[in-house]
Amino acid sequence: MINLYAAQIESLSIHKVGNKGKGEPAFYSEAPYHLNDEITAILKEYFFKPFREKEENYLHFHNEVAVEYNELYKIASEIFADPSTTHMNSKRIASHLYEQSGHPHIKSGEVYVTHFTDVSIDNEKTDAIGIFKSELKHDFLEFEESNSNLEIIIRQGVNVNKLDKGCLILNTQKEEGYKLLSIDSNRYDTKYWLEKFLAVEATTDEAFYTKKYLKFCQDFAKEVVLPAEDKKEEVMFMNRAVNHFAKNDAFEETNFLNEVIENPELIPEFKHYKSEKGGKYSIEDVSNFPIANKAVTEARKKIKNVIELDTNIQIKMDFINPESAEKFVEKGWDEERQMYYYLVYFNKEQKTKE
Repeated sequence: MINLYAAQIESLSIHKVGNKGKGEPAFYSEAPYHLNDEITAILKEYFFKPFREKEENYLHFHNEVAVEYNELYKIASEIFADPSTTHMNSKRIASHLYEQSGHPHIKSGEVYVTHFTDVSIDNEKTDAIGIFKSELKHDFLEFEESNSNLEIIIRQGVNVNKLDKGCLILNTQKEEGYKLLSIDSNRYDTKYWLEKFLAVEATTDEAFYTKKYLKFCQDFAKEVVLPAEDKKEEVMFMNRAVNHFAKNDAFEETNFLNEVIENPELIPEFKHYKSEKGGKYSIEDVSNFPIANKAVTEARKKIKNVIELDTNIQIKMDFINPESAEKFVEKGWDEERQMYYYLVYFNKEQKTKE
């Protein structure tokens, strides 16, 4: 888990990269930017906010021959070995980004290269390199007193509440290609930032497999359980799946299937679905792995536990206590109305929380 609260900006270099395919130039600053407390506070929030709000999907540098041939891996290694080279290497980073900026959709923008200290990952402090890019310019108003009136001046600038692109390279797991986090808010060309510039791939750790397997289960519930059973069983399957992950430290597929799939006829359907589509989730050959509790919590928040009916009524199921739905919710068919119904048992109505 990453914690950026105590992180400090040790150096900041700012360059500008145009679209090389359109003949736009690049501009490289001769010296690092001189920071003051006010700008530092604004920039830390600008750089870090997107990473606090997103899942920790860790990546690492990659190259088909060897990671040492990855351009940014080489540059990052030099900076971590000698932070005084940050500004010199920031020009190499901006130049490398410029070389990848040939697609007509890629926008020009400012590139910020930073060296951070006191970044905490898994409760251990390390340093990190930040590479950020601002692309979209926004109109804003300034006001100026002119005699007895206020004049409106329209300017353009960067919205510090939304970072367009960014990555954090953490000084850990060097042999595996370092640990990285990346965000891309403006996906005009999805290959530009991740594949061409960073050249990264996903880190296949316990968080990766936990998230991928639960996403696989969610799609299986939608595409197989729902057509074979009904909406209630789709929701209940995911209830059982998430709770199985939540109460176990390690995943074992046979135990999972026996506990989560109540209809035995769906077990071969699950195995067939995995053989057909497991590659899409990178779990085709995976049946055992440690479970990441944080990934389970994040997945639980994203999974819908509501049965939506065409009569504008919703039934919300409880993920924590799925046995309530099993015991107290029944589905049936009304011959007279020619409609399905849900029968819900209860002792008393609960007060709505204010």
